[in-house]
Amino acid sequence: MGKLVFFLIIAVLVYWIIKTRTPEETETPDDDKAENATPKSLEEMVRCTHCGVHLPRSESVTSQGEFFCSNEHRLEHLDSSS
Repeated sequence: MGKLVFFLIIAVLVYWIIKTRTPEETETPDDDKAENATPKSLEEMVRCTHCGVHLPRSESVTSQGEFFCSNEHRLEHLDSSS
């Protein structure tokens, strides 16, 4: 019986030492990790005046204050409005 208690105490001490030396990953919920994984910069989305498709502003073609998804749609829109 004395040996069983001795080994139980040793096992608890080893577990306690390992637990205190490793970082606690369970303390940070998964939501915090998801927030850190978000893109650093969000870009404004614009709508093509001709076909209505939405695209990032940096990928759009701008003419006279209107946004287009391609140069062809810009030209078609300018031809149809003339």
